[in-house]
Amino acid sequence: MAVTVEQVKCACADCVCIVPVGSAIEAEGRSFCSDSCAQHHAGGTGCDHAGCTCHG
Repeated sequence: MAVTVEQVKCACADCVCIVPVGSAIEAEGRSFCSDSCAQHHAGGTGCDHAGCTCHG
């Protein structure tokens, strides 16, 4: 039986976002929901997705 993963949790530890595999930002071999998360929140910016308060 094959399982196809279509969504993953953002690799940012503080983030609660789920991102479709095809639109994830790939960095350091991990999947992120935004450039902010992928860049470890340089400058303190969050991912800006509704309901998520991550800032790294």
